[in-house]
Amino acid sequence: MNKSLLTVLLSVIGGVAAVTAAVTAFLIFKEKKRRDEEELEHYLDSSIQ
Repeated sequence: MNKSLLTVLLSVIGGVAAVTAAVTAFLIFKEKKRRDEEELEHYLDSSIQ
């Protein structure tokens, strides 16, 4: 395996890892936001009754 092929392979693996990390962070953020909204809605419903 020559040096340029190794460089390309490591770059692709690094790029995939970066995209995966970004998607995971986005999904965690969306899930936390949804959970917070549900808790707020439950709190407001409970306080009205």
